[in-house]
Amino acid sequence: MKRLTLAILLALLAAVASAKPIEFQSPSEQTRFRELTEELRCVMCQNQSLADSNAPIAHDLRLEVLRLMRDGKSDAQIKKYLVARYTDFVLYEPEVKPMTWLLWFGPGLLIIGGGIVIAIIVKKRGQRAPDAPPSSDSQEW
Repeated sequence: MKRLTLAILLALLAAVASAKPIEFQSPSEQTRFRELTEELRCVMCQNQSLADSNAPIAHDLRLEVLRLMRDGKSDAQIKKYLVARYTDFVLYEPEVKPMTWLLWFGPGLLIIGGGIVIAIIVKKRGQRAPDAPPSSDSQEW
């Protein structure tokens, strides 16, 4: 078991170490690349942008994005290509369409539903007469 863990760690270390830094042709290309990769989600990490992830697949996707940029594709075309391969999950802000309605409107519906449930509970408790002890002015505390 220890050998397997060590082998996996060494393989990951080798993959990270072999990743060459990306060289840009111009500052504008670097700016566009950075902005685009910050709008895309790493398909492995889930909570990191493609720009910030250290996962091997993120490095591969960054290279793919750069290749598509150099092929003259627009940002929208690059996003469409990645969505076709990895679904809407790859976008931090997916388009509003029937497949993503729950993603966009679900949180608001949950808040509204929770508010309605709380209002019903409060209303029902207000309608019940609480059992109040008899009041006595002579009682001292």
